[in-house]
Amino acid sequence: MEVILADDYGFCYGVKRAIKTALSNVDLSRRVCTLGPIIHNPQMVKSLADKGIGVVETVEDMDCGKIIIRSHGVGPSVYEKIQAKGLELADATCPHVKKAQMSAKTLADEGFKVIIIGEKDHPEVKSIKEWAGENSLVLCTEEEAQAVDFMPRMGIVAQTTFSADSFNKIVSILLNKSYDIRILRTICTATDKRQSAAIKLARQVDLMIVIGGRNSANTTRLAQICAEHCAVHHIETADELQNDWFNNIKKIGITAGASTPDWIIKEVYEKCKTWQAY
Repeated sequence: MEVILADDYGFCYGVKRAIKTALSNVDLSRRVCTLGPIIHNPQMVKSLADKGIGVVETVEDMDCGKIIIRSHGVGPSVYEKIQAKGLELADATCPHVKKAQMSAKTLADEGFKVIIIGEKDHPEVKSIKEWAGENSLVLCTEEEAQAVDFMPRMGIVAQTTFSADSFNKIVSILLNKSYDIRILRTICTATDKRQSAAIKLARQVDLMIVIGGRNSANTTRLAQICAEHCAVHHIETADELQNDWFNNIKKIGITAGASTPDWIIKEVYEKCKTWQAY
């Protein structure tokens, strides 16, 4: 049985930066917490907790100490709350997310109705929407795009980890919804490369193992696009691998989401390589 790793997988620059920021702020003499999980990977969140980095869901949950903005970013109101409470701040917002936030704000300031293509409930999208203003609109599907009314001026941005193919399909529909459209394609290059590599590999194997948190949007999306080409199992750790998945399988492909630690990927890879021994 052959096991093949995708050409691009795992931690992206923004996630590496966020983890580095968190680790550089470990301080057992005072309370240090991330605002929400630093990245969408339970194993990494636990690892940071073991080192003294906690998690709070709201600014109101902290009265003193340092708060770390996670990679997904936050809206301007959160920065105001942090300042008002006198908390120290470490900002681990992914630079690509920051670019999407500022792009949305610029479009809104210039009078465009801002359309954010992404998942409504994703923390990154929520942060972009706050920068874009109350009149902005979030779209996730072609059906939602079809339902959009014609508008004089439209500005489009994207969740940085959104599917490039889905983005293009939604944009093609929106092109008929305004005479004045500005498109700022804020999908990060790492996402493009990871998705392209996953698709390429999925076309060559019998089974894809996609590794990453079940609460990770970009990992879920990798599983979805791979499922268009072969059988897929989305797992968080090597312990989830099951014997019957490998019956009559000759080639296994492995990829991982942007917030999946290297040690977890290595464990899955090694276990798949020696599977016949199990």
